[in-house]
Amino acid sequence: MDEDRQRKIIHVDMDAFYASVEQRDNPELRGRPVAVGSSRERGVVAAASYEARKFGVRSAMPSVTAKRQCPDLIFVKPRFEVYKAVSQQIREIFAEHTAIIEPLSLDEAYLDVTENLQGISLARDVALAIRSKIKEVTGLNASAGVSYNKFLAKLASDHRKPNGQYVITPEMGPAFVETLPVGKFYGIGPATSAKMNALGLYTGLDMRNQSLEFMQASFGKAGSYYYWISRGVDNREVRADRTRKSVGAENTFATDLTDFDAMVVELEPLIDKVWRYCEGAGNRGRTVTLKVKFNDFEIITRSRSAPVAVSSRCDLERLSVALLQNEMPVPKPVRLLGVSLSALQHVGDDEAQLALPM
Repeated sequence: MDEDRQRKIIHVDMDAFYASVEQRDNPELRGRPVAVGSSRERGVVAAASYEARKFGVRSAMPSVTAKRQCPDLIFVKPRFEVYKAVSQQIREIFAEHTAIIEPLSLDEAYLDVTENLQGISLARDVALAIRSKIKEVTGLNASAGVSYNKFLAKLASDHRKPNGQYVITPEMGPAFVETLPVGKFYGIGPATSAKMNALGLYTGLDMRNQSLEFMQASFGKAGSYYYWISRGVDNREVRADRTRKSVGAENTFATDLTDFDAMVVELEPLIDKVWRYCEGAGNRGRTVTLKVKFNDFEIITRSRSAPVAVSSRCDLERLSVALLQNEMPVPKPVRLLGVSLSALQHVGDDEAQLALPM
């Protein structure tokens, strides 16, 4: 494609995907607050319906907290095989319009429709056609963002949720970004957002007013990314058949931790999130990595590779906790913990049953 030609990129994001599938398949759940996940003491919410979100229930929230915030919350056990089947239906609809599809998860993907297969001139109309077909085939609602790069397309898909779409044109891009709080930028988490605020950076405009040198000195390699997205510039291509090699989750704590048991409790939802992805994608990995950031911002990582793929959440938890145990007592208070699983590969049902040696 001619580099001077403007890309047309769509980010499609299903609305409360797991919960919406459950409400679709069980009429008694419709219009009611639903959480997909386990209600057990250390359970975690995998997805929440919009009725539940009104009470502040969100994914990765401990189930006990969710139930406290929404006493009428209905917990439903995940059915990943069903979600994968629906996701495949949605992928086939994407493929009717473009071969350049970059899935991010079961419920969202980037599409490059600069040259779409149905010859529709406006990307907005491609997005409308895709959302309409998804509704017709699956009965589910999808939101979409349309723009000239991936960063803005993802921002746009959040702008009219649920069941809506939004277009950010090249003329709109810089102005749209400049009023955005830094915490709303995709790729900027709570810890980085707090660091930016401490430096006086609260909006896209505040970032744009900084030099590239300042952003790189303050944020390392990510500084260049922040510098350019604050200008609405993102040259990343939509990568078809993108293969994910690792999956991870991390959390920064409001209060620093020193107690081992408290850290184990905080690891639980992270382990749940990693394993939820593996189950949904049909992937397994061999290398577990623990990330620890101390209160002085020093970061350490510790890894262990298993002889065969980690085959259960229990095994992932055992290896993660063992890595943490090896660091105890920690030399300094801990402000962040992370868990990741790498060397991922897709496995069949038989391989997935392999037990990890003790």
